[in-house]
Amino acid sequence: MSENATDLWSDLLACLELHEHAPAAGSPASTVFQGSNQKLTYHRLFGGQLLAQFIRSAALACPGKAVKSVHVLFPREGSAAEPVRYEVERHQEGRTFATVGITARQEAGAIATASVSLHAVEDGPSAQSVAPVSTLPGPESRIELHLLPWETRSTVDLDTPKSEAPEYEFWFHTPEVDQELASALTAYATDLTIIGTALRAVEGVSQQDAGKAFTSAVTSHSLWFHRPFRSDEWLLVRQHSPLYAGGRSFGRGDILTQDGTLVASFAQEALLRFRG
Repeated sequence: MSENATDLWSDLLACLELHEHAPAAGSPASTVFQGSNQKLTYHRLFGGQLLAQFIRSAALACPGKAVKSVHVLFPREGSAAEPVRYEVERHQEGRTFATVGITARQEAGAIATASVSLHAVEDGPSAQSVAPVSTLPGPESRIELHLLPWETRSTVDLDTPKSEAPEYEFWFHTPEVDQELASALTAYATDLTIIGTALRAVEGVSQQDAGKAFTSAVTSHSLWFHRPFRSDEWLLVRQHSPLYAGGRSFGRGDILTQDGTLVASFAQEALLRFRG
């Protein structure tokens, strides 16, 4: 990795080291964690950081179980100048399943909320029905996706000025890292290109035109984790945006291993207002 990517990688890992704090008096939270923010060049928090920290908060609050789904709403922009407190409220915790609600809070109030379901990993029969994965592109297909501090490859131009099918896929793998961080790191990666995928259908506009041709902001994001996996092995992110309408865009995607195993799925809705 380049020096900048190495710094961003170390910064991201530091954000996933959450520290437990005592709940405030009268708070419904059973556990509170606090995390640092990424040192980025713009003032607001990247939603991928919040997704990753929500997942880590839930996993730390319910040891012995893995996050199987997370559903996040982003009601308010977060500030990068202030740490985020994750207030975890346990709704149910049994031997195999648990459900928690988490509020990400700063001085201004709640900046994001999450409903998270966890499950103790079980063995059993399995079946899937998904299209085969494409062949992993060679090193000549390396690309730079802003905020992803690891190797990424794609044969598709996300920012094409031509009107194209609103579909996009890319491969990535992180540096070697503990498997318990795979879901958080993968969630972080899914928050980056869904709006850009929707914009592939728009002639002459790409995500590089943010703030000029359009205004955008993620309003909700959901992920489902189907099986254990590693993020330091090649993963394919395959995504499609079937709709933008009414000032909003919608997209969904799958995460697959190099041998075609479906390990996670996700969906996102965002504000997408085009300027006249």
